[in-house]
Amino acid sequence: MLELSHKKLQVYQFALQLVKEIDLHTQAYPKEEQFVLVSQLRRAAISVCSNLAEGAARNSKVEKKRFYEISRSSLVEVDTQIETSLILEYLKKDKILKLEEYLESIFRMLSNIIANLESGSKK
Repeated sequence: MLELSHKKLQVYQFALQLVKEIDLHTQAYPKEEQFVLVSQLRRAAISVCSNLAEGAARNSKVEKKRFYEISRSSLVEVDTQIETSLILEYLKKDKILKLEEYLESIFRMLSNIIANLESGSKK
């Protein structure tokens, strides 16, 4: 595999772990959700990683920021789908603590990266 810059980002490593956690938790969802909520949740989690990678590969701050914002929006989508899963009782609140930690950490890190790009800091 290539040694690309996004792989060195802690936020990217956390996002990969989020994908793994989502996969583990969604394996127990009802069969009828496999092509609905499970698919949507997994794709949104993967989108967090993909847009982080694409943003890291961009040269301009404007483009980097745009992809990091898309990544953060995908993370919000994941959060919404987890909340939906809790309401539908596919997940139990006490079983998703690690998942919530990843969501909060990734959101905070992405927000900091975006703020630094907005203020003109080089990241």
